Amino acid sequence: MTTTSPHARALAALGHDARLSIFRLLVKAGDGGLRVGEIGQHLGLAPSTLAHHLSTLVDAGLVLQEKQGREVFNKVDFPAMHRLQTFLSEECCTGVTTRSEEDAA
Repeated sequence: MTTTSPHARALAALGHDARLSIFRLLVKAGDGGLRVGEIGQHLGLAPSTLAHHLSTLVDAGLVLQEKQGREVFNKVDFPAMHRLQTFLSEECCTGVTTRSEEDAA
């Protein structure tokens, strides 16, 4: 059995237009997050569709949900987002040896 890395799960979750839109909206909302209904109003998503996409983002470790009374607030797990950004950029511009360069050496 193969296990999927947290980075691959996060990128797969963001690989859907609706989930990417939800995530970007929550990034804009900041630490306060948004209620499920507010996300739906901003993006015009049906409640059942929104619940499915939020569940995927939560399972991927990108979104945290916090119940306050009867309301569920959703917010970005900013440390997780920063870990993903670091993973994607940590070897930026370090160079890659191509096969033709290896053969020439």
